[in-house]
Amino acid sequence: MAAAALIPLLGPSAALDGTGEAAAPGVAGIGFLRMVLFAALCVSAGELFAARLARRIPGADTGPGPRSWAPWAAGAGFVAALGLASVVATGNLVPSRLSQIDVGGLYQSRDGSLALLEVNAFLVAGMCALSRRPGTQVWPLAAVAVAEALRAHPPAVEHGALLGSALTLVHVTCAALWVGGLLHVLRMLRHWRESPGADAVQSTSPRADATQPASPETGAALLGLYARVAAILLALITTTGVWSSLRRMPAGTILDQLTTTAYGRALLAKVLLVAVVVVLALWARFRLRRAPDPLTALSPARAEVAVLGAVVAASGLLTALPLPIRWP
Repeated sequence: MAAAALIPLLGPSAALDGTGEAAAPGVAGIGFLRMVLFAALCVSAGELFAARLARRIPGADTGPGPRSWAPWAAGAGFVAALGLASVVATGNLVPSRLSQIDVGGLYQSRDGSLALLEVNAFLVAGMCALSRRPGTQVWPLAAVAVAEALRAHPPAVEHGALLGSALTLVHVTCAALWVGGLLHVLRMLRHWRESPGADAVQSTSPRADATQPASPETGAALLGLYARVAAILLALITTTGVWSSLRRMPAGTILDQLTTTAYGRALLAKVLLVAVVVVLALWARFRLRRAPDPLTALSPARAEVAVLGAVVAASGLLTALPLPIRWP
């Protein structure tokens, strides 16, 4: 079990070893690009989500917040989407020279159109992040999530592709809010603690002076609100993840395929990592409710973010590996 959890770090070779399966050329690079794309989506969506939560806590949105990472995330997502589009443009092969890339061919296929949609969506998201209305990023980011959901379930090769896309859309959206939301909430709390005058007593009025940092009580309230919403997100992620897995690996074969196929091994690694995340989340919630200082919950929350990074890596790897065999 411990070895399975290391698969995202060891890469496709560890997942494929001994399975008899052959991966597409460049699977490691494709898995890395998808990991970057997912991480970019998490960071940008998480900032919007955390900012929305902060507006529901009196005093949490006073004063300047931490510097936005959304423009950098959009740039990384754009580069990753561009790299993935170049792979699609060469017939799902990694190009070795520019002349092999058929840009015009992208408009003639479903996968090519979706790849171009992701490239353009991240470009627009970056422009929105730099504008006076960064909240408008929600639309191009939603387009990326929809494109990923449709790409993962081509109707020509999958029965019930629309249901599969719907499950993936909910799964990806909730995961991006969960991962990115926690990251930005922790960044906000750290920014408040390091702001000048952080030790000063702040008024509990929602109209507090904007130059004052949020109080520790406000930070604990924001973290607690995130924890409550995250519980709902986790329930949706678990439900859609199990449902999607059963669609690709029937219940009677799933235990065997978890150890004998590359997809199953990567999925098992992801499940184990999510289990660790749940334990850390419960530990943080316990400290938030029972500890004399609720902000001691920050330690397990930071560890949770680190493990969630490995979950994102596992997700990127899953999309690059051969799909599991549907045994009778």
